[in-house]
Amino acid sequence: MKKLFSILTISLVFSCHNQAQVNPKQQAIIDAEPVVVPFKDGKAKAYFASGCFWCVEAVYESVKGVEEVISGYSGGFTEKPTYEASNTGKTGHAEAVEVIYNPKIISFSELVDVYFGSQNPTQVNGQGPDHGSQYRSIIFYQNDEQKKIIEDKKAALAQALNATIAAEVYPFQKFWIAEDYHQNYERLHPNQSYIRNVSIPRLNKFKAKFPGLLKKNEEH
Repeated sequence: MKKLFSILTISLVFSCHNQAQVNPKQQAIIDAEPVVVPFKDGKAKAYFASGCFWCVEAVYESVKGVEEVISGYSGGFTEKPTYEASNTGKTGHAEAVEVIYNPKIISFSELVDVYFGSQNPTQVNGQGPDHGSQYRSIIFYQNDEQKKIIEDKKAALAQALNATIAAEVYPFQKFWIAEDYHQNYERLHPNQSYIRNVSIPRLNKFKAKFPGLLKKNEEH
C-alpha cells in the first residue's frame, strides 16, 4: 500500500537518491545510447515515469490510441528489480509504465503532452504524497527525434510556468515488468484508500483538462 512517509523516512530516501545519482552505474545509464523498441503489429511503445505507476497506468489507459499500459520499473542499473528493492531508492529505477499505442491515432508528441498534463511538473522526486527517487519523473527517448520533442516541450513548459521542470530525460535502456498484483491496479481496486484519495482524483483532473485526447468510453 502506498503511504505517507515520516520525516525520517523521507530524509533516508533522499539520501539513497543522492547516492544513486553519484553512482557511476547510474551515470552510465544516463550517458548510454538509447535502445530502439521495434514496432510490432503496427504498434509502438513509449516509456514514462511520473510518480506512482498505478496512477500513470490509469491516465494512459484513458487515452485514445493507447492499446495497453503495463506497470514496471525503468531508469536504473539493477537487474530484475522488485517492488521492495525499488522502494529502497537504491536500485536507480523509477516506477514507470510501458505505453503500447497506435501511432496512426496518437503521436509520441501527444503522449508527452499527456505526461506533462497529468502531473505536477515542478515536484522533484515524487508526485503528490509519494516521495523518493523511485517516484521521480523521467521521460525516456528512443531516438534523437523523440529527445528533441521532449526537450522542446520541457523548455516551453519551464518558460510558461517560470519554473524548473523536474522531469529527467533518459535514453531508454530496459523496462522491467512489475509484479502481477500491480497491473491494472486502479481498475481492480477502485475502493482502496490510495486509489480513492490520490489516483482517481489525479485521473479525473487529467480528463477534465484533455477531453479531446480521451477514448470515447472515457468521455463524460
